[in-house]
This record gives sequence, structure tokens and C-alpha cells, in this order.
Amino acid sequence: MKKIVLLFSLFVSMGAMAQGIKMPAPSPTQIIKQDFALSSIEINYSRPLAKGRKIFGDLVPFGKMWRTGANGATKVTFGEDVKVGGVAIKAGSYAIYSIPNADEWEIIINKGVNNGGLSGYKTEEDVARFKVKTFTLPFAIESFTMMIGDVLPASANIQILWENTAVSIPVEADIDSKIMKSIDAAMNVDNRPYFAAASYYFEVGKELPKALEWVNKAIDAQPSAYWMVHLKAKIQAKLGDKAGAKATALKGIELAKAGNNDDYVALNEKLIATLK
Repeated sequence: MKKIVLLFSLFVSMGAMAQGIKMPAPSPTQIIKQDFALSSIEINYSRPLAKGRKIFGDLVPFGKMWRTGANGATKVTFGEDVKVGGVAIKAGSYAIYSIPNADEWEIIINKGVNNGGLSGYKTEEDVARFKVKTFTLPFAIESFTMMIGDVLPASANIQILWENTAVSIPVEADIDSKIMKSIDAAMNVDNRPYFAAASYYFEVGKELPKALEWVNKAIDAQPSAYWMVHLKAKIQAKLGDKAGAKATALKGIELAKAGNNDDYVALNEKLIATLK
């Protein structure tokens, strides 16, 4: 009897140990967040492995809706109003579904963020449907991967890669009107952000004479600011004033050397080389 009790206790103990074993998730979760425009994009998804299997056209059939990953619905959160695939979408969280095909995928942005994969999906909760072309990769991707790439001030691409296939989902944000409103408001206070405003006007190619006026005012307040002087030289060059740009760049080199900043010395030297 004592032996039976001992064996029973041993099995219970082994079961408890087994229950406490931590194993790697077969499709581990990844959360990525990218600063974008005036807010961010965040993606929360699960990453299945290829494991030597044929993926698209087999494990993931062509022409059928896919949860775009594993486990629950793949979720994307936009921190501001955007256009995805050219379709206007309000700030918030959404599920990403897809219908893969050999040459193109149909991408579906849906409100069902709490869906269990395809379970719970409702067509009436779609907020966008559009198609994107596929790209063939010259190498194989083992883990299903989503990334946010080609990040520019007002555009980026949500990239999906697995096996030898990649697709790219374009995202755009209208930041110009918001920034212009902020600049207009900031220019009505005493401490005016002349350098920031001039930088933005230069980057988007907006009213360069006004940008030059503002950068000059910024330099008047900080005469040794070699980074401001470099911006002035770039604005002059873009306006076609090569002589003025060269003179300003030479001044920028002098100030950058005094400030022990070799990077701005090199930037001004490169600018001068383009003015010949």
C-alpha cells in the first residue's frame, strides 16, 4: 500500500513539473512600432514558420481569405487618420486580412480586432479593400514577417514577407495642413521657431524665399549656429544663388570647425562641390 501511495505521489509530482515547463511558442507574437508622420504605426501579429512546407498556393491557398499570420487577428494601429492603399482610414486599431494570389493580393482592413483569426469576421466591418502586386524574393524567409519600411515624413509601406513572396501596402498621411497650422500659430508668439519653420519649408519645397527670410532671422538670434548656416546655404542653392550659397557654406565650414563638428564641415564641402 505504501508503494502505491509513493508511486501515485511521484506521478502527481511529475505531472506538476510537466505543467510548469515553458516551451517556445510555435508562432511567436511580435509587436513592432514605428514613428510615422505625426504619430506612429503599430503592428501586433503572430509569426508561423515555413518548416520546409510550400506556403502560398498550398498551406495558404490562393483565392481564399487568410488571417495574415497565425493565431488571432493580425492588428494594426494608426495613430492618426491615414490613407491605406489609397483608401481613407480613421485613426484607430484594425485587423488585416488578405486574399493571396500568385500575382497580387487583396488586402482587407477590418474592424474586427478581437476576432480569432477568421472566426468572427464580418464583411460589413470592412473599412477598406484594395489590391497590391506581389514581388518574388531572391531568398527564402522562414518566419512570416511584417515590417514598416520606406519611412518618409508622410508615407511608408507595411511590408509582408514569407517564403519567396513579398507584398507592400502603401500608407500615407496628410501632415502638411497640420504642420502649416502649427507654424502659423507659432509665428504669432514672441519665441518664434524660425529655424524649424525654415527647415520644413525647405524640405517640402514650399515658398523658399520665405524659408530664406526665416533662416536669416534664426541666424540673427544665434550667429554661431553652423547647422542653421548650412540650411541657409542649401536654401540659396535651391533658389539658384550659387555664389551666395558658396559664400554661406564657407562661413558654415568656419563655424563648424570652431564648434568641432566635422560632419557639418563635410556637408558644406559637399554642397560647395555641387555648385561648380
